[in-house]
Amino acid sequence: MSTGLRERKKAATRQALHDAAVRLATEHGVENLTVEAIADAATVSRRTFSNYFASKEQALLHQDRALTARLVELFRTRPAGESLMTALLRAAEQLATEYAPDPAREERYRALRLDPALLPELVAVYAAAERGFAEAVRERLPDGPDGPLRAHVLAATLLAALRVVGQAALERGERNAVDLLRQAISITREGFG
Repeated sequence: MSTGLRERKKAATRQALHDAAVRLATEHGVENLTVEAIADAATVSRRTFSNYFASKEQALLHQDRALTARLVELFRTRPAGESLMTALLRAAEQLATEYAPDPAREERYRALRLDPALLPELVAVYAAAERGFAEAVRERLPDGPDGPLRAHVLAATLLAALRVVGQAALERGERNAVDLLRQAISITREGFG
């Protein structure tokens, strides 16, 4: 039971650091944001910050990393008999029901996420998600000599659709990202047909 409490406290600290980073970056700009300021705003030490994040960019994009990791986790738990697309859509639907965005926070995050200084970290977030998706997709594919390549190509395609949908949802303030994902997958199927 204490492990559960410890994990909840860690998650709360991680979220507090993320929230402080987003708020401060929105107020002062990413370029003026420091790790010390984030730690102070979250009322933790610089060392505590370093236990959770390697950089201010990681703290700023924690939400992206957490949501993509959760999506991979949900995808992995889908029944083996589901197609890749069905499993992805059902996992996305489940994530959408779990994640209740705060409109004010989302507005701050939307503007911040477009900052070019965050691009390298955003690429790293999606690269990690792609590796996770590739492993999960590989588990669903029949054995064959092209299995690893097929898994990586399919994972990259899924992640590209997710990235484009996520960006479109942020830019437009779109509330139903799952419908956008369905549309993107349909476009992908037609485009490669």
